[in-house]
Amino acid sequence: MVTPPFPLHINAEITIPDAEVDLSAIRAQGAGGQNVNKVSSAVHLRFDIPASSLPERIKERLLALSDKRISSDGVLVIKAQRFRTREKNLADALDRLREVILSVYSEPKVRRATKPSKSSRMKRVDTKVKKGQTKALRKKVQID
Repeated sequence: MVTPPFPLHINAEITIPDAEVDLSAIRAQGAGGQNVNKVSSAVHLRFDIPASSLPERIKERLLALSDKRISSDGVLVIKAQRFRTREKNLADALDRLREVILSVYSEPKVRRATKPSKSSRMKRVDTKVKKGQTKALRKKVQID
């Protein structure tokens, strides 16, 4: 069991206590030299979104994400094995958790349907006519 040395601070409003993040050290895949079968340097982070202390609006947005790392039970699983040391992989996993939470932190802007102005429609048609005339001038000249 790996434990972070401090609660995870997402921003000024959100702090995640240690108890809500389940970290475990596992053996990493890929190259590792002589230590590949001996040292557990990869970190497996599990974060239960519904049981967390996050605000409800952020929980809803996280659960609505179409992210393959979020299970059907609402558990976010991050596997960090980019680095050769456990400490760097732990920091990487926590940073990735922070990024996921911050990606849904701000309210998405509501899109309002608009239509192009009359002048922009006229400009578009004029441009199309000019391009058509230019292409018509590229044709071979036929002599009768």
